[in-house]
Amino acid sequence: MDECIFCKIVEGKIPASVVYEGETVLAFEDIQPTAPVHVILVPKRHVGSMMDMGDGQRELAADIMEAAVKVARLKGVDETGFRLVINCGPDGGQLVGHLHMHLLGGRKLTDGMG
Repeated sequence: MDECIFCKIVEGKIPASVVYEGETVLAFEDIQPTAPVHVILVPKRHVGSMMDMGDGQRELAADIMEAAVKVARLKGVDETGFRLVINCGPDGGQLVGHLHMHLLGGRKLTDGMG
């Protein structure tokens, strides 16, 4: 997608502080963190939202979850705890039209997102 900011990050056209890179998933620091640890995990191929995850996407879903575990370990929140958030659509708070997961941690989290 030409205008997708996350696709541009995956392609290396926009710099990002990469935390983890796998075959199908890229994880990078959020530029507007809401917690001490705030990492964005995205599939490397464009998927618009969670609602675009259809049949045959189980492997990608598993890859994202496995990447989240690796990132939690890399960021040192695997034992203290963390939150995973996927926003879907405008009412769900999705600001970028590319499926992404927020990994938040580094402090006791409140009921809000961060």
